[in-house]
Amino acid sequence: MSAGKLYAIADLHLGFADNKASWAKLTPHPGDGLILCGDVGESAEHLRLAFSKATECFDTVWWCPGNHELYSLPGRSGSGARGEQKYQECIDIAREYSILTPEDDFIVWEGEGGPAVVAPIFTLYDYSFRPDDVSLDGAVAWAREKDTEATDEFLLHPDPHASRQAWCAALIQRFETRLEAVKAQFPTLPLVIANHWPLREDLITLSFNPRFSLWCGTKLTNDWHQRFNAKVVISGHLHLRRTDWKDGCRFEEVSLGYPRQWKRCAEMGKGVQELMREILPGPEGVRMGEVPTQWRIYG
Repeated sequence: MSAGKLYAIADLHLGFADNKASWAKLTPHPGDGLILCGDVGESAEHLRLAFSKATECFDTVWWCPGNHELYSLPGRSGSGARGEQKYQECIDIAREYSILTPEDDFIVWEGEGGPAVVAPIFTLYDYSFRPDDVSLDGAVAWAREKDTEATDEFLLHPDPHASRQAWCAALIQRFETRLEAVKAQFPTLPLVIANHWPLREDLITLSFNPRFSLWCGTKLTNDWHQRFNAKVVISGHLHLRRTDWKDGCRFEEVSLGYPRQWKRCAEMGKGVQELMREILPGPEGVRMGEVPTQWRIYG
């Protein structure tokens, strides 16, 4: 187990040349650990590129899936796998590189800021991040009113589940059980929970595309940071780097994003190396009350 610091980054989107070039410049971090928090890319090639570089530079690496890893792209070479089968293919590739995934035992981080249990999870979304006056059946149509519809509606298939909501419900039940078990196993240790989608609706600020919230998580995880004694909760998906404190727990959005979204950082000479977020030991803790969101535009 790594003895140094624990870092995280999400939304590498290695299908973009600028992102791939920045990822290739990652330097060794002996003794450190890294969590890849989803959306490294859409193909097996992207996964292998992410995993090979990550394990080359870090002692211990975790990965949890985002929506892009689960896409079944028409006209592309590959197995044609969908839904749970596509997810399992990603798990199999991760295991080629000894990457820890949501399907592996949650292990204790003994490095700086520890001990803490690192728990990568997978929840999807169920369209519950919507106004009270919008029905579930009318949710996607409501988003379309503002020309908003996630690519997931066409490329992320829920097989063998009847819908993405049904797959989400099954995942919630499964990971609730696993988190309860690890809490019972390590009753005195805090958790570091990593999930591609935010666990709380109040952590979503989408000024230019607010109705995209439908595809950003589920209200069923709103209190998981309290229920499971989380010290830090990590997410991506929004492409808006930020730090929040809720109930004494630190929430970190750790996305890189598409090239246009970190262009100002690139112009300052910053890339993946500088935009990785230190999770543990991390910044000074806030133990009581709420503090304003820290927008981390430049890292």
